[in-house]
Amino acid sequence: VQLVESGGGSVQAGGSLRLSCAAPGNIFRFNKLGWYRQAPGKQRELVATISSTGTTYYADSVKGRFTCSRDNAENTGYLQMNSLKPGDTAVYYCNIATIIDNYWGAGTQVTVSS
Repeated sequence: VQLVESGGGSVQAGGSLRLSCAAPGNIFRFNKLGWYRQAPGKQRELVATISSTGTTYYADSVKGRFTCSRDNAENTGYLQMNSLKPGDTAVYYCNIATIIDNYWGAGTQVTVSS
């Protein structure tokens, strides 16, 4: 089982992108969705999470600029990224961790130019 991300791309600083993460319903609806990113030469870091009931968490570096949402009927999560900075350049991954397994997408590249 793999999650499927989409929506990455290249934008200028100050621009916006919206990432999507589609998952099978049996693992999506009742579990927390996480968004991570990994920049070249750096470790993967947690960006944001959204619980099955909509409670969100954001890393300090993206607070106020990124917004998590989810559509449980469509088994899809979203990460709206506004006011993007060159430091946001990374491969972005979505993740769902259940008691049975830990699911990842293949990642989508986000590049922000100054």
